[in-house]
Amino acid sequence: MANLSGKWAFVTGASRGVGHHIAAGLAAQGCNLVLHSRETAHTAALTAKLTAQGTKVIPVAAELSDPAQVEAMLDQVQSAGPIDILYNNAALMTPKRSDPWDTPAADLGLSFQVNVIALVRICARLAPPMVARRWGRIVNLTSGIMDQPELTAYAISKAAVDKYVRDFAPALRGSGVTMNLLDPGWLRTDLGGANAPGDPASVLPGALVPALLDDGVSGRFFRAQDYAGLDMEEALEKAVAG
Repeated sequence: MANLSGKWAFVTGASRGVGHHIAAGLAAQGCNLVLHSRETAHTAALTAKLTAQGTKVIPVAAELSDPAQVEAMLDQVQSAGPIDILYNNAALMTPKRSDPWDTPAADLGLSFQVNVIALVRICARLAPPMVARRWGRIVNLTSGIMDQPELTAYAISKAAVDKYVRDFAPALRGSGVTMNLLDPGWLRTDLGGANAPGDPASVLPGALVPALLDDGVSGRFFRAQDYAGLDMEEALEKAVAG
């Protein structure tokens, strides 16, 4: 189990839902945090709460559909100091289309810009310094969505994330840096909707498993709900056991 105390973690989409819980979980492990949202006001309450608990917190803002804002945000993040742990949590889902054959090009473009291109740019900027320092954890959130062509823009954008992570896994072997996938499950969030079966809090402790494992393996697909109801030690034991 890796010791995360004093590490700096960057969580995108940290203002609510899954990102909020991941940020709080990392703080409980002793991490300091850079919290992303569209506006810093959206993470103000979480920033105040974690700061009061002794966590160092830096809020940053960017609209991930705007490449210039993504790069400016990354300039700010990197100027604040080295990032050890990255959770690419932020994503969007375009509206469900009753005729999936007529999914607009705009849906595809927006989905790929936010869910894939911004994610790839964030990894491309933050992963090489991790490799240079010989330690880092990158967790890219994905989805188990399948057989729902009416949500094809979201589904294929997440498939692209899966491909990206698996293709880069061999390049990270032996580097001290891991990059893995995390499916949080179908949860009652703004993205998952009010009819989803899962409470967003159930993403823990499973969401932290990829950051805490110290086996050097990349390219794996973790399901947070596989660890729901366990404590952190039990979750790690289950992950190690395979």
